Amino acid sequence: MQTARTFGDRIEETIIAALLGLMTVVTFANVVARYLFNSNILWALELTVFMFGWLVLLGASYAVKKHAHLGVDAIVNMVAPPVRKAMGLFSVGCCLVFSLLLLKGAYDYWAVFAELPPTTGRWFPTGFDWNARGQGWYEVQDIPMVAPLRFLEDLLNYGESYEKIPKAIPYIVLPVSMALLVFRFTQAALRILSGQADRLVASHEVEDDLNEARAGQAQDNGGQN
Repeated sequence: MQTARTFGDRIEETIIAALLGLMTVVTFANVVARYLFNSNILWALELTVFMFGWLVLLGASYAVKKHAHLGVDAIVNMVAPPVRKAMGLFSVGCCLVFSLLLLKGAYDYWAVFAELPPTTGRWFPTGFDWNARGQGWYEVQDIPMVAPLRFLEDLLNYGESYEKIPKAIPYIVLPVSMALLVFRFTQAALRILSGQADRLVASHEVEDDLNEARAGQAQDNGGQN
């Protein structure tokens, strides 16, 4: 089981690192083109915006997995373990409900661009709206269509050619990231139920840094004395 988790970690970390690296490369290339060659990479800005969105949305679920989100636990540390566990379950329950709402909204927004039926129901899905009109012909503003994605023209655009990539491609991160978020909060809930954790997320990086700084200052004062 540990091997599977490590492999999953590497996949997510590689995707996040690749997005950050590509953002840097594209932005740097556009700056070089503008100031050295008096030119411009037309699609660079839009691609960078999309990659930043992917980075944030995928990183949010990964941060839940790694307990990297900041949390305030001043009150949690004051209560007894049973109360602490109940508070943790309440917190993760609220996060699950919220992430499920986000998942529904994200899927419904993306589905029409992918020629898929959005869900019915105001808050939670009650079925699929098979009569909804698809919008697979919608393209992004600047990023040109590439040959490996031409097969999407038959799937989404009734065989018509795309000049730019369809919006279904960059927007797919919306339902995927929200599904990952639901999965991570479910994992957190199971950890709290099983007693492996007593709270949702609480990062103590700042506290650790302060303790290290105090320890270093104490050593310096001791050396001077």
